[in-house]
Amino acid sequence: MRRLLDFVYNSAAALAALFMVGLLVMVLLSIISRQLHFHVPGTDAYAGYLMAASGFLALAHTFKKGEHIRVTLVINALHGGARRAVELWALAAAALLALLFAFYSVKLAWQSHVFHDISTASDATPLWLPQLGMALGTAIFALALIDELVLALMGKRAEPLAGEALRSE
Repeated sequence: MRRLLDFVYNSAAALAALFMVGLLVMVLLSIISRQLHFHVPGTDAYAGYLMAASGFLALAHTFKKGEHIRVTLVINALHGGARRAVELWALAAAALLALLFAFYSVKLAWQSHVFHDISTASDATPLWLPQLGMALGTAIFALALIDELVLALMGKRAEPLAGEALRSE
């Protein structure tokens, strides 16, 4: 099961990286077209769609690698059972909020599909297509938080070392 979950997180990160390359292409196309005095419609909209998709799809991988910003002022002051209780509460609250976010993101994409909602820009893209990145990213992020909560409940959660989140790779 661990290998499957890690594969899902890594695949979402790879897809996020691919969308980031697509974002670069859209920005470069926009710049080059401006310099050469021709217009490619929809580059700004697609750059935005790709940016949102890459951000949401990278959430789970970033979280599992311990790279999300954590405010540890209170947690570092606690020890033993109190620290574990606060960590479990924080993971449970985060998992619940992520599940709600995923539910409403999926619902938004589904409703956009059902109602044939399209972009108001000149590209007239069906909005459910770019919303899929957000829906998939939030669902995988919720899965990662639930995964981390289960690991913490079982006592198998790897604690980041002091200052580890500050490292630069």
